[in-house]
Amino acid sequence: MEEILQLTVFGIVIGSIIGLGSMGLTLSYGITKFANFAHGDIMSLAMYIAYFIVVDIGVMGPTVFALSFGWGMFLAIAVTIILLAIFSVVVDKLIYKKLRRDRSNIVTMAIASLGVGIIIRAAVTMFWGPYARLYVPGIHEAVPIAGSNILIKPDQIFIIGVTIVVTLIMYYLLYHTKLGKAMRATADNPDLAAVSGININNILAYTWAITGALTAVAGIMLGIQAQVYINLGFNLLLPMFAAVILGGIGNPWGALIGGFIVAISSEVSTAWIATGYKPAVPFVILIIMLIVRPRGIFGSNI
Repeated sequence: MEEILQLTVFGIVIGSIIGLGSMGLTLSYGITKFANFAHGDIMSLAMYIAYFIVVDIGVMGPTVFALSFGWGMFLAIAVTIILLAIFSVVVDKLIYKKLRRDRSNIVTMAIASLGVGIIIRAAVTMFWGPYARLYVPGIHEAVPIAGSNILIKPDQIFIIGVTIVVTLIMYYLLYHTKLGKAMRATADNPDLAAVSGININNILAYTWAITGALTAVAGIMLGIQAQVYINLGFNLLLPMFAAVILGGIGNPWGALIGGFIVAISSEVSTAWIATGYKPAVPFVILIIMLIVRPRGIFGSNI
């Protein structure tokens, strides 16, 4: 039982990262109606931008509380959020907007996003090289939870806390602001939203900015949990899509819950099966869900 609980804790940590990334992925899908295959590589870009700030420039500073990193990481998170929000909007203006204007289908849009991802990966590899890096080298000790034998690292507690805070901010934004209402209206029926006076182009820009911000946070949390590696974000792309479909396409909260299901099921499964088979577990669950409830756990908004 302790082994299963320990695996569940680790699954919650990984699920927090997948959930953050999936929220951004499903949000952009809900508005733009195409699958952004560059999403994982943008997460990797976020990891490297933060690495550049805290390691290459050297603004990490002394450690904060029991965390492995210093105040410089909070600066890196803020700067990366801003940069990736701008980057996402610029990519939309330069590439996706033109394709929308030419009435390209969703397959063409998806392939274009795949090309964007490959370009990002190549650029990052040219600048930083293909080798894995760490924000803070060394072994970071875990602490027991409530005096039990279940362990968790302070950095992992930070990751879970960030996920909770970001989720609350997203809930307030989507349900208690005019922008959020306009975004939900656009996702439900863009033509009706346009007739109602909503500027669709502005909503698309805000959506890409928010998606970029969510991706930045998810990427940096992934770098804190694992290591900074060029393919790390891309390797999470399929699990994030699985989480989006499990929760219901276009539903941010469903994507978050889907992320936890994907990660926890993968980690807990290693108590009975070989570790090499664990990536297949969430996709077995996904296939079952598509057969039983094709619109996902909470229903699709698309």
